[in-house]
This record gives sequence, C-alpha cells and structure tokens, in this order.
Amino acid sequence: MTGLLKDDPRWRNVSLANGGAAEYAKNYANSLSEGLSSVNGTKLDQALQAIEACSVAGGTLYLAGNGGSAAICDHLVCDFVKGTYHVAHPPIRAISLTENVALYTAIANDFHFENVFSFQLQARMRPEDILIAVSSSGNSENIIRAVAQAQKIGAKTIGLSGFDGGRLNDMSEIPLHVAVNNYGVVEDAHSALLHIMVQMIGQKRDGVNAK
Repeated sequence: MTGLLKDDPRWRNVSLANGGAAEYAKNYANSLSEGLSSVNGTKLDQALQAIEACSVAGGTLYLAGNGGSAAICDHLVCDFVKGTYHVAHPPIRAISLTENVALYTAIANDFHFENVFSFQLQARMRPEDILIAVSSSGNSENIIRAVAQAQKIGAKTIGLSGFDGGRLNDMSEIPLHVAVNNYGVVEDAHSALLHIMVQMIGQKRDGVNAK
C-alpha cells in the first residue's frame, strides 16, 4: 500500500489475480457473474414494478451516487428516459442529483457535502417519486441522508450496494446488494442491473417477449 492515501478506499479491493491480464480478465468476468447472481431476484422484480408504477403515477426517479456511481446515475438517466420511451406509455421521468453542477456545489458550499442529495430531495421530491441510491460501500453519508429524507417524504427507496451492503442495504425499502469486494466489479454490476431494468421495461413497452 506504499503511496496509497490512507483514506483511499482502494485498499478494500480484493485482487482478482496474481498473474497476467488474461487471468485477471477471466477472474473479473467470473466475479461479475457471481455478483449479479447474488442479487435477490424478488427484490429486482420489486424494483421494476415500483419504477413502472412511478411512471404511471407521473412520478420521477431521482438517482444519487458519488464518483463512479454518480457517472452510472448520469448514464442511466439517459437510458431510462430515452431507452424506455414509447408514445403509448407514460414517460419515465428521471433526474440525476449530480447533473446540475451549480446547484450541487452551492448546496455543498452552503450546507455541507453530506447534504448535497437530501437537500435536493427535500426541495423537489414527492411521495409518488422514487430514489435510486447507488453506493458501492453502502455507507456514504450523503447517500444515507438522502435515503432518510426520501423515506421521510414517503417515497420508495431502491438501494444498490456492494461489499457487505453497509447501511444502505439495511435502510432501503428495496435493496439490491451485489456481494462482491471489488469496486470495479460492483460498479459494473450496478450498471448492469440498471440496464437490465431499462431493457426489460423498454421491451415490455415495445411488445417484445411480452407476457
């Protein structure tokens, strides 16, 4: 760990190989597959149902994450809005809570970084909305405060976590826990889970493999 900042969470990563890139890639793929398989399928169905119900009710999905998880949220807002759009169905409205840099930094500057998400939810969220909280560790303070704020409002919470799940896994109404101890793998699994939701909703609306 020489040269690694003492607060850098990378030290928690489990190394996936001691050999070359080919071995690492193989073990990484296996770890990703195992991580996705560890997710509770019933909870994943519940998340899908909640998002569809939110759309019908005219609600909004709010997505929150830090670092790589923030990038996942920004990406999946695009996919939820565009990838599920169908003229015969109500749109899925989605907002990433890191997409407005001016608002994000103003809240962080005036009310502290721990409140960058909860403040936005307090100002915007309604009971028919959903918070999708994405945190590999499950313990980011601003994520935990966002979940608490959403629950105070009466909105549903979907929590995507990794490692041991942290507080997010315990607090979320619908927890989607990826049981893997590697940040890259967890983030890839979170992205995959959200893509799965988008594709299943989109295909259902398009009449593809419809039940």
